[in-house]
Amino acid sequence: MHKLLYIENMLSDVKWAFDGTYMPDEEFSPERFFNDGLSNSTEFDLQLGYFSSAAISVLAESFATFISRGGKMRLVINQMVSHKDKEAITRGFSDEPIDCVDLSNFNQLKETFDEYQQHFFNCLAYMIQTKVIDIRIIQPLGGKGIAHTKSGQFRDGESITSFTGSANFTVSGLCVNYEEIKIDRSDSVDAMVQRRIEKQKSDFDDIMFKTKTNIEYLLPSQLIEAVSSEFGSKDIEELLDVEKKLKAAKEKQKSKRQNLSDMFVAEDINEATPHFPFPSGPRDYQKEALKSWKSNRQKGLFAMATGTGKTLTALNCLLEIYKQYGFYKAIILVPTITLATQWEQECKKFNFKNTSVICSKSKSWKSSLESIKMQEDKFFGDTEPSYILIITYASFSRDNVFYDVIDFPKKVCKKILLIADEAHNMGARSILNKIDGIKYARRIGLSATPERQYDEEGNSSIMKFFGCENGYTFVFSMREAIEKGFLCRYYYYPHVVSLTNSEMSEYARISLQLAKFFNKETNSLSTTDDIVMRLLLKRKRIIHKAKNKKEIFRNIINNRFNEKGNLKYTLVYVPEGAKPDGNTSDIYDSSDDIDNDEFTDSLIDIYSQIVKETSSKTTVKKFTSGLKEREDILEKFANGEIEVLTSMKCLDEGVDVPRSELAIFCSSTGNPRQFIQRRGRILRKHPEKKYAEIHDLVVIPQIDSFSENYDMERSLIANELKRVKDFAGLSENSDFAYRELEEILNYYELSIY
Repeated sequence: MHKLLYIENMLSDVKWAFDGTYMPDEEFSPERFFNDGLSNSTEFDLQLGYFSSAAISVLAESFATFISRGGKMRLVINQMVSHKDKEAITRGFSDEPIDCVDLSNFNQLKETFDEYQQHFFNCLAYMIQTKVIDIRIIQPLGGKGIAHTKSGQFRDGESITSFTGSANFTVSGLCVNYEEIKIDRSDSVDAMVQRRIEKQKSDFDDIMFKTKTNIEYLLPSQLIEAVSSEFGSKDIEELLDVEKKLKAAKEKQKSKRQNLSDMFVAEDINEATPHFPFPSGPRDYQKEALKSWKSNRQKGLFAMATGTGKTLTALNCLLEIYKQYGFYKAIILVPTITLATQWEQECKKFNFKNTSVICSKSKSWKSSLESIKMQEDKFFGDTEPSYILIITYASFSRDNVFYDVIDFPKKVCKKILLIADEAHNMGARSILNKIDGIKYARRIGLSATPERQYDEEGNSSIMKFFGCENGYTFVFSMREAIEKGFLCRYYYYPHVVSLTNSEMSEYARISLQLAKFFNKETNSLSTTDDIVMRLLLKRKRIIHKAKNKKEIFRNIINNRFNEKGNLKYTLVYVPEGAKPDGNTSDIYDSSDDIDNDEFTDSLIDIYSQIVKETSSKTTVKKFTSGLKEREDILEKFANGEIEVLTSMKCLDEGVDVPRSELAIFCSSTGNPRQFIQRRGRILRKHPEKKYAEIHDLVVIPQIDSFSENYDMERSLIANELKRVKDFAGLSENSDFAYRELEEILNYYELSIY
């Protein structure tokens, strides 16, 4: 019966991860991937670094299914294995008789694989001997280093699911480590995917037929037993203390099976009701955010580093309301149409339904809103209406939308949860003038950088609105995110840029005008004055257009190319000017943009051209607002087909580029929100990314110490260096940054420590 059940299932029947990504403790984990693949295929190719047969025991049921239905496995490993696996592999290559259970008997196989005793290793040896598992042991040519590729394919005779990733085929790799697997499927219409699958199979065949020329093939006698005292590697540790790890993994599996059993009992209910999208539930810090929000009378501002799951954290609070009261009502404010779409997708993962989007592209928003209000009017105590409205700030700030949206009865406003994504936008004047009219009782603000630059009034109003006058309700810093492995580590290289004589002359003239508005007692400028803001924008334009930036940028690009042989996975943030296409519908807060002129229009073209000049094969694409093929461009960037993206602001909020490894910040504005957002983009985790690299072009003019504007410039530069200090302090090479800036620090008598 078991065999028949699985024979009827094929790879095309599997519910694969929608984004092709598998990570531990997520709904789609490496363990789930291998279980699904083994249970629905007849051929399994696996090339990896470290192999442990304990992984077979973790996957006992699906592996028994695979073998009992006649499945064949081809395995390529390096020479490092555990003592027991070395014995089994060596026996498998010998001619001695080996006793094993009937390989077509599912129940006996499952019991054998599950127990991990001597007969387990007998069976492993027998499968090797009979070529059910065909093994090649390899190392790089010359014996330097070890084989460490982690990839493979499942095949069922019709379909192929291939994969690459960071996970070893060990207990830790499947169940413990923070690893990731990415898959390609043969039913994809993408020609690039098809070529990857074909090449992967061809390369694997070359190894198995021993025709590959850049590796050495080893005998079982050359296997090396993993000993931590000799090798001291985390990967080696995966092969040791297997019994202990295996026991813990199986206890975890048992718990999962119990949870699944409980889910199936209430399957009909769970299919129709909201729930957290991953079986593991919210992370500990997300639970802490919920607790802090509830303690603050369901109001709060969450200051969470980019990449740590702010959306999930907020929607988990909405889920808590549903669990307690049986309904959910939310209005979610977002800065861009792109983010509105992303929030809508995340709501679907929670199984929140009746979701509507209000933005410049919405044609039927008014009828959707009227339908929701009609549901509220007709509610008299039976089923409480549930709904979510996702609204861009630009639309929400318009009078006709704002007054329609907030026009709910008082009893309804008490039940609605307002979620303000990138909550610093709530301080924009068009929202601030209406903020007192927003009566929703439950509120959550989300931002990696809640504070608005030069806007104390806006900051104060935001903090008051979210009920956190005494400090943020919950904080999850970038330092915590990096140290706990949610973001990758990085190297930071600041480059001091000097102004030309003509640029310095104009800069000094504007600086002297600004100095008249500088308050030495508060050490600040009066940024509420329109004249000051205009002068700051003119000052910003000079910094943006600094000619010396281009030569420094060219050197960074050329050095990277000489080191790597290409410029793959590079982001370039160009100084902002006019939007190249004139489209502002996807950008709400444009206060950071400088005045339009012909020069700033061409900045992105100039920097893109510098990239193109690196080599005839270098590919670069401008990533600007209004692009219709955004997703296609990001996919090509992720697979290296497009090596460099140049952008003006469009890679700040709501765009995920986890494959990016190098970022060059050419826009030295000193805006902390902008730079923190951008740093968060580059620090997203990816299995093939060990660390990120950030180059920062910092324009620091030198003002005569006897000049009347010296104190003001010293104050402005001190603010600029706060960002540099923050970036350097969390980097792997902080001393480098301090040395690079030593001359400037001494000149202005400042300290970065």
